[in-house]
Amino acid sequence: MRITKFTHSCVRVEHDGAVLVIDPGTWSEPTALAGADAVLVTHEHADHVDVLRLAALGVPVYAPEGARLPDRAPLPVTPVQAGQRFTAAGFPVTAVGGRHAVIHDGQPDCANLGYLVGDGLYHPGDSLHVPDEPVQTLLIPGHGSWMRLGEAIDFARRIGPSRAYTIHDAQINERGLASVTGWFEETIPGYRHLTPGETA
Repeated sequence: MRITKFTHSCVRVEHDGAVLVIDPGTWSEPTALAGADAVLVTHEHADHVDVLRLAALGVPVYAPEGARLPDRAPLPVTPVQAGQRFTAAGFPVTAVGGRHAVIHDGQPDCANLGYLVGDGLYHPGDSLHVPDEPVQTLLIPGHGSWMRLGEAIDFARRIGPSRAYTIHDAQINERGLASVTGWFEETIPGYRHLTPGETA
């Protein structure tokens, strides 16, 4: 399975000619969706889903049941629940979690699903939910108003993946990213930083 990171939380997964894209938001490059067979959306926020771009793409889109996506364009979505197993672009997928992490005073309160894809790739969206199933490759949030760096490190250690790569990092400048990357390199075995467009 080949993984290519794009800006912020967008990741492209390829295997045997099939292309699955996770969280192509308004901050990610349009090229992430070139030749996509299906799209997984973790939650309704624009940095994770670009509704106009997906409506024009015309491929199956899977999103949490109850997600309130903007209605600027018709976007047929297959609603997904936590615990549900399904196939997207030929990849076996398990949805886990349920809610977005809290920033302040219970907000935001929206549906958020993490996705376990293929043989153990995990994209948690805006949550630090630890799945019950083994994770070989963890996509670990590097920054968010809803988390502290120490929480991300603890999250990765609880999961114990063989490999980990940063996502959710477009809101920090180069100095901040260097600091986050340094901490992850020191504390998370198997961690490697991918820049947008880089493949692992």
